[in-house]
Amino acid sequence: MACEAAREVKDPFKRLMKRSSMPPLIIGVMMQVFQQFTGINAIMFYAPVLFQTVGFKNDASLLSSVITGLVNVFSTLVSIYGVDRVGRRKLLLQACVQMFISQTAIGAILLVHLKGSNSLDEGLAGLVVVLVCLFVMSFAWSWGPLGWLIPSETFPLEIRTSGFACAVSSNMLFTFIIAQAFLSMMCHMRAFIFFFFAAWIVAMGLFVLFLLPETKNVPIDAMVERVWKQHPVWKRFMDDYDGKEGVKNVGMII
Repeated sequence: MACEAAREVKDPFKRLMKRSSMPPLIIGVMMQVFQQFTGINAIMFYAPVLFQTVGFKNDASLLSSVITGLVNVFSTLVSIYGVDRVGRRKLLLQACVQMFISQTAIGAILLVHLKGSNSLDEGLAGLVVVLVCLFVMSFAWSWGPLGWLIPSETFPLEIRTSGFACAVSSNMLFTFIIAQAFLSMMCHMRAFIFFFFAAWIVAMGLFVLFLLPETKNVPIDAMVERVWKQHPVWKRFMDDYDGKEGVKNVGMII
């Protein structure tokens, strides 16, 4: 029904620039940008390099990368099970706390113990792997899948296609930027790279706390009335919203 309604809408990108379209557009784009600034792609792309840096040999660093990949896959199942039971905001906020602790702990360990020898003893290196797994785990049940889910369900029908296109483009752009920049940043910032991402995680938590509405059990066609017009911040943007076209088309299809 959403596809049929979208086909009837004229100038979806023009509608996307309206004031009433800003809340879902901002949410959609920022969810994708923040997803990259958790540091997850940096860690997943360069896990072997990271583990070699803390003292693992080649084979062990590759094995550790496989372990973090498996943690990523299986932790996603938690989100599949819990997203409509627990809610989006709770998963995101819990993950922000866990990711912040993991990133700062990794940064602190590397800052204190990596200075002199450029390697860690076996116990500390193992602890870094555990912390990386905890970080990946929390990402995989929150900002990983929900970074895609929330933009897909927050746009009104009449701008859903164009809005989600902008959100996905933001993801691709910042994936490229982080992937290109991370290795140089790690070489120059060393342990402070983890504090850099931890600071972003704080910003992400505040964004969720104050600006991200809960969309659990809200149908797409009811998003404007039940979410945006009720939110203490975003309701100010909805004075020029006219969703009659999209609603009329869905009604006709039904």
